[in-house]
Amino acid sequence: MPHRVTIQSSGHAFTVNEGETVLAAALREGIVIAYGCRHGSCGTCKGRLVEGTVDYGTYQEQAMTEAERQAGMALFCQAKPQSDLLIQCREIGTAIKGIQIKMMPARVMTLERAAPDVMLLELKLPANEKLRFLAGQYVDVVLRNGTRRSFSMANAPHDDAFLQLHLRNYGGEFSRYVFETLKEKDILRIEGPFGTFFLREESTKPVVLVASGTGFAPIKAMIEHALHMGAARPMTLYWGCRVRADLYLHRLAQRWHDEGRLRYEPVLSDAPDTDGWTGRAGLVHRAVMEDFPDLSGHQVYACGAPVMVEAAHREFTTMRGLPEDEFYSDSFTPYAPT
Repeated sequence: MPHRVTIQSSGHAFTVNEGETVLAAALREGIVIAYGCRHGSCGTCKGRLVEGTVDYGTYQEQAMTEAERQAGMALFCQAKPQSDLLIQCREIGTAIKGIQIKMMPARVMTLERAAPDVMLLELKLPANEKLRFLAGQYVDVVLRNGTRRSFSMANAPHDDAFLQLHLRNYGGEFSRYVFETLKEKDILRIEGPFGTFFLREESTKPVVLVASGTGFAPIKAMIEHALHMGAARPMTLYWGCRVRADLYLHRLAQRWHDEGRLRYEPVLSDAPDTDGWTGRAGLVHRAVMEDFPDLSGHQVYACGAPVMVEAAHREFTTMRGLPEDEFYSDSFTPYAPT
């Protein structure tokens, strides 16, 4: 039977149908709460159950520990009400409201091997279709068997002749398809946009952007959008990779730096002597901490490997004074097992 869910802070209420998650119902009724992966892996949608009970669904412990669950927390992308609910969660402002999620075909226009294990795709939407999105959001590529792979859009919304995706070869079935079989003019099916990882333009605080690997994709979109809009906020970009070849768009980021449009700090964690690397070394979030003893007046946007995002969140908020609500992230998490 349907159940009523009320958000304590705003009084917003919505109905959740039988078998539906809290997040899915909220989005269906135009109420946007913070979310990321939608499959119980990233923890972005975690909130508190003030009243009522839920089926917690399937999720990874990295997203919510047993102690958090016992303390009344739930992942709203997985939680299905078993009664009416009163919840505490992080609602998103008006910027994302009204953006329509669409399913559509997309034609592969170009494939570029930007690094040994990174492919850049440009996709063309049908002539009569437009995808409205915010810089930092992602789309799902929907495979023939119904499974999905999520990829952040690397282009800013104003630069919408093509959708740009950055794909790393993780050795799985879809990776092999992209790197070995996919060709120009092929058709992929995509759905989106999804996610609440986007630049909060109402703020005037300096911005620190932290990427690891292909987490650079949505960060690139955010930067290009901010530059297009003439944002005056200082921006510092940290891009962490393992070796020099992994900085697959290093020249672009370096050009932004050289033109004085932002500060760029590439950081390599495992560069061999043959790379001849003389720049920053170590963990990318630690480089941020070396440069910023106080983050209390900043916003941070972090994207990439879960271990980096989790460490950045924990250490920036506990050791550098970053307000909890000024840390925004998109963790590239695998799907939770079923």
